[in-house]
Amino acid sequence: MHPLGSGKEHPVRYLLQDINEYLFLHALFFVHSRADYIDMIISQREMESVIHGTCHNPHQWLGMHSISEKGGLVVRCWDPTARELEIIEQPSGKKFSMTRIHEDGFFECEFKRRKKPFRYRLHSTYEGGSREWTDPYTFLPYITDQSLRAFNEGWDRKPYEKLGAIPVHHQGVDGVSFVVWAPSAQSVHLVGDFNHWNPRAHPMRSLGSSGCREIFLPAAQIGDKYKYRIVGADGVTREKTDPFGWCFEPPMGNASIVQSREYPYRGNRGVGEPTPRTEPISIYEMHLGSWKYSDQDNRPLSYLELADSLPAYLNELGFTHVEFLPPSEYPFGASWGYQVTGYYAPTYRYGTPAEFTRLIDSLHQNNIGVIIDWVPGHFPADEFSLARFDGTCLFEHEDPKQGLHAEWGTLCYNYGRPEVRSFLIGSAIAWIERFGVDGYRVDAVASMLYLDYARKEGEWIPNRYGGNENLEAIDFIKQFNHAVHEEYPHLITIAEESTSFPQITNPPSTGGLGFDFKWNMGWMHDVLDYFSTEPDHRKHAHNQLTFGAMYQFSENFVQAFSHDEVVHGKGSLVNKMNLAYEEDRIANLRALLSLQWAWPGKKTLFMGCEFAQWAEWNFEAPLDWALLDFPLHSGLQRLVADLNRLYNNHPTWARGDHDGSKFHWIDCNDSERQTLSFLKFGSFPSDTLLVACNFSGEVRHRDWGCPHAGKWKVILDSDAPIYGGWGGAGADSFDTFDARRDDQPFGLAFAVGRWSVRILQLIE
Repeated sequence: MHPLGSGKEHPVRYLLQDINEYLFLHALFFVHSRADYIDMIISQREMESVIHGTCHNPHQWLGMHSISEKGGLVVRCWDPTARELEIIEQPSGKKFSMTRIHEDGFFECEFKRRKKPFRYRLHSTYEGGSREWTDPYTFLPYITDQSLRAFNEGWDRKPYEKLGAIPVHHQGVDGVSFVVWAPSAQSVHLVGDFNHWNPRAHPMRSLGSSGCREIFLPAAQIGDKYKYRIVGADGVTREKTDPFGWCFEPPMGNASIVQSREYPYRGNRGVGEPTPRTEPISIYEMHLGSWKYSDQDNRPLSYLELADSLPAYLNELGFTHVEFLPPSEYPFGASWGYQVTGYYAPTYRYGTPAEFTRLIDSLHQNNIGVIIDWVPGHFPADEFSLARFDGTCLFEHEDPKQGLHAEWGTLCYNYGRPEVRSFLIGSAIAWIERFGVDGYRVDAVASMLYLDYARKEGEWIPNRYGGNENLEAIDFIKQFNHAVHEEYPHLITIAEESTSFPQITNPPSTGGLGFDFKWNMGWMHDVLDYFSTEPDHRKHAHNQLTFGAMYQFSENFVQAFSHDEVVHGKGSLVNKMNLAYEEDRIANLRALLSLQWAWPGKKTLFMGCEFAQWAEWNFEAPLDWALLDFPLHSGLQRLVADLNRLYNNHPTWARGDHDGSKFHWIDCNDSERQTLSFLKFGSFPSDTLLVACNFSGEVRHRDWGCPHAGKWKVILDSDAPIYGGWGGAGADSFDTFDARRDDQPFGLAFAVGRWSVRILQLIE
């Protein structure tokens, strides 16, 4: 017996047509007694359950069915707006009129003497027109209840291969399989372009214990818009977009759009690539919609236009990766993409999914990796999306003490629900397989880890041990990292995590969360506080420069100056430099970025900071590219390019990013003169870098400790005239002298210009 049946069905029967035709499989043939058939076969109550969508299996009554064991067939169809309906036998073309048995468009035709099922199409006549169509209720499900088991158990890494709108060739017919998870819904109807958005046209079948509803629709095709009309457990009717939708129309419609399920990057990523932790990673963080506008019509560049211009710019500046603020679909522009409603779809704002693929491909062809912001920490409460999806808190927690992010006005995922874990992890895998992304920066990890995040006493529920750790979220994060790294070992995952939660970048097998890297939020805040301090008072804030070294190697850190630091009244990065003259502010920014690149850890810089954009970032306006006409700004841009060139090409610079033995202070205590100096060791003496910083407004002449005798040369000076500096330090090569300095066996005597950083390397 088929698991979806009512207990009255026979085994599935197959019908083989002409050998040159496709194998055609009819639906389940439900058997009723002769007495039941005489009594109109289907009751008024049963018809109305189909009409109103409360029937869990409309295929039980609609389509072609056997009347009894001895023979006879009946065909039932429902077309609410049809005046007349005919059956057209295939391939003969013979027509049979159907009888209306319910005023709401229920039709029936009996074939008492026919025993073998036959192929047919339907012809409906309406006011002002007609159509010929294939009955969707003659098809078995494209998927089975059993195939959804991994999804229900929370281990399905590719649920998008089963759920959503999937164009398929099924039972000899082209169409689209629609599957949605809505276990508590009273009814689910599929509405869309294919049925003129008739709210009652296509009730969906329940797939038993999976909690999913299904229909295969021959009338649907790629490009059709659709939604699910759900009567929830609470009795409220809601039209919902597809959680597994691969493309969406713009607001206010927000409909999902059927897309091709081709994966151009399936199995092609992460093969033979170097281990990221030991290689240079320099990330340009950007918002797609505010990087650059079209000269023709003053709008954000499209995916295709970005594909033509962005790779060249990133190569010119030497960035190894680009990080997009969430490219997933979202309705509210001011959220910058962080209030995601389409976890499987790139936003419509800049083009189609295929055009987004072209952008990724163009970046890859230019050897630039692509990292996207991924947001599993919360989702918006928009009526059309995930909130109360089936009339219950399906994706979120019911209790607002667990399910509400009051600070952001969003909802928290219920990570303890297996299907939610499958949904989220599936979205991560889909972006890799479908578009070939190379990594994820996971947003707001701290909000996931702590039950009391942004909540006062009494506003949160402790875990089963009485603590504030979100145990279910922790397990989910470990599962996510394990899944993506097992499928794609060289994929990068980065945590935006602002607390001291332990082992963020340790593998789950040793008790860690499994991220490759973590944003170094503490270092970022401390260093920015220092550079925001008036020069006369910097000596009192010197520990803010040095404290980060105490924990620098406790995790695999990324030193990031991100979008969060240049919005909401915080001012631009260059305007954080607390100095009167623009030359001095830009000089301090040159010194800050030079320190960032010289300091251990991978690098991230937000767009516009590379050329000292004066204005705070505005997501509704492009960067001020005209600033590059001025030498101070173009000089800073050149400095960033040279920092990346040195970082990328030095044989061991990046290899020491997470190795504490490769870092050593020369002098970390010179607060009075506002200097800072340290060494970065490589595999050989010639790989050693000496970094000398002067964050005062005066040129500093002094002796610096040095580990190796010989000639040292300045390989980068942030005060050089080519960067817009004054060049006040003079000579750029120096010989050591035999005297201990700063607890080093040799000394070097040289100057460092005001508000600048010099990086030296042993050359002979």
